[in-house]
Amino acid sequence: MAQVVYVYGKSGAGKSRSLKNFAQDEILLIKCMDKELPFRSTFKYTGKTVNVDTILTQLGKMSEMNIKTAVIDDAGYIMTNIFMEKHGKGDQYAVFNLIADSMWKLINGIRALPKDVVVYLVFHEDKSDLGETKLLTIGKLLDGKVCLEGMVSVVIHCVAEGGKHYFITKGDGAGITKSPEEMFTEAKIENDLKAVDESVREYYGISIEKKEEK
Repeated sequence: MAQVVYVYGKSGAGKSRSLKNFAQDEILLIKCMDKELPFRSTFKYTGKTVNVDTILTQLGKMSEMNIKTAVIDDAGYIMTNIFMEKHGKGDQYAVFNLIADSMWKLINGIRALPKDVVVYLVFHEDKSDLGETKLLTIGKLLDGKVCLEGMVSVVIHCVAEGGKHYFITKGDGAGITKSPEEMFTEAKIENDLKAVDESVREYYGISIEKKEEK
């Protein structure tokens, strides 16, 4: 079973920036919004889609790319795209059912990948009625019935403070941030998803063993 990790934060908090320390051939980057990265480097393996079936197909080809890490950037736009295409047309309850079904299918489809694969889903941040930080989603059906954060064990909060970017790795009771007790030594760490990937792999014992190039 592959590992699924969420990274969430406000726009400009450094979510995409956190990818800059990955080598160009080290990850599969799937963009749900066609926008430029906030740094000069580019990645060899990329995709641009909000279609869940297409995303899962691309993830399924990671072994051909000889990589074990993938990032789905702006994953919340999967939900936004469904809503914008379907709202105002027919049964509106069916629209929210489709959104919930699609995200359920995505997470479980990722989990079906090989156990040495880690996939990071990047979301925008929202606040609940109680003022708690959460994933920006669409529809109470998804929040109340599916509860996306309940499907994973690691949720990293991306924050910007004093002109610098950080990751929050441990929950403080005011949001959904969480990680296993011994995965990270500090509650606040550098904004570096490669370092997070190393910590996740070390904790779960899933080191990267690349096939030899022929």
